[in-house]
Amino acid sequence: MGGTSYVQAGGYQPVSYEATVSQPEVVGQLPQELNGTFTRIGPNPLGARDARRHAFEGAPMVHAVRIQDGRAQWYRNKWLRTDRVCSRLGELPAPGPRHGLSDDAGGNLIQHAGRILAVGDGGALPVQIDTGLDTVARVDFDGTLSGGFSAHPEIDPLTGEMFAVSYYHEPPYVRYHVIGADGRVRRTMPIAVKAPPMMHAFSLTERYAVFYDLPVAYDPAAAAAGSRVPYRWRTDHGSRIGVLPREATAPDVLWMDVDPCYVFHPLNAYESENRIIIHLVRHPRVFDSEPLRPGETAPTLWRWTIDPRSGTVVERQLEEQAEEFPRIDDRYKGSYNRYGFAVAMSPCGSGGYLAGPGLLRHDLALGRTEVHEFGPGRETGEAVFVPRSHDAAEADGWLLSLVYDAERDRSDLVVVDTGDFTGEPAAVVQLPLRVPHGLHAAWIAA
Repeated sequence: MGGTSYVQAGGYQPVSYEATVSQPEVVGQLPQELNGTFTRIGPNPLGARDARRHAFEGAPMVHAVRIQDGRAQWYRNKWLRTDRVCSRLGELPAPGPRHGLSDDAGGNLIQHAGRILAVGDGGALPVQIDTGLDTVARVDFDGTLSGGFSAHPEIDPLTGEMFAVSYYHEPPYVRYHVIGADGRVRRTMPIAVKAPPMMHAFSLTERYAVFYDLPVAYDPAAAAAGSRVPYRWRTDHGSRIGVLPREATAPDVLWMDVDPCYVFHPLNAYESENRIIIHLVRHPRVFDSEPLRPGETAPTLWRWTIDPRSGTVVERQLEEQAEEFPRIDDRYKGSYNRYGFAVAMSPCGSGGYLAGPGLLRHDLALGRTEVHEFGPGRETGEAVFVPRSHDAAEADGWLLSLVYDAERDRSDLVVVDTGDFTGEPAAVVQLPLRVPHGLHAAWIAA
């Protein structure tokens, strides 16, 4: 694969076994309103570790903590039953169709149309799991999905429809999908691009889809060398974003150039006075000098203001603090939001790329940021927000995240009340083992 190797240590070390822990100890009081399952997914290699493996490669593992009636009922981890995992464990392959070079759907977890789905990039099909984390089957939405899917679909909180942009290295286009609230694809539209890009995410507003065609693209040399993530920084690819009406009948995308960068994760996008406002985490460069992990430049919060009438984009940096894994109150997806959350990342080059020492809360209206610090030797991954009630004010509720404690080599599920964001956690579920830093987290409501 080319590039510098790196060693996984501390909170990045994978675990070598599946486990279930009943009634883990809780410090503090879990809110009675929290009834559901906190889940997180990420690569967890099965067997010998390879220091030259890409950070996004490896058998996907799901971790979960079940909370009900003020108690932590259990913690559990399970490998997603991909073909490679089934082969290593001596199990029969999971049912369902196949697509792409890999079935490692270990990028994200979503709940839609009665299914809990593990999803990934690069052509992988979704994998359905049950509430106990057992793999059910690969899913092509009842035969309506052509090709692979996406690690970052967006669900419209008003209609229940799911939108996605999928990419694969073979065709000269990406696919724009609309999945109905019934869990079946009702539209698929090809969007022409140059070299196949790693279009990890996109943005959705009330009327538009916004595509990020940025300079991380398919690299035939990396593929020939055996990489299962054959995408690299390519200065010849250019940087542009595209705007398409959500219900367009033809792929007439308005493309606009932006400064070279990469975006894994937008915070949110919405429309205001005939403009599209996007808050996002912007990396100046990734997968160039560090081809195996996205850690060579510091990602920071930016605002992009798009004027579709003039075809222009105004780019403005909002924060100096490095951050990643932005989240909002999902009830406000695609509409105006005042607050955003993110992981405060360690300085570039310090070894971290999936976790950091604290959580951030951005007040985008006042331009103010607060920090919840977890203390020395402790690192958190992505947090999920759960509202206090269905009609609670925006961002009034709890943030849940897994925090690794280097001194104990153990992890905790920490619950932060947003009413006292910088104060002591409302509750800490103490786990008797390490949960490796992973990718995305989700709250599966009971």
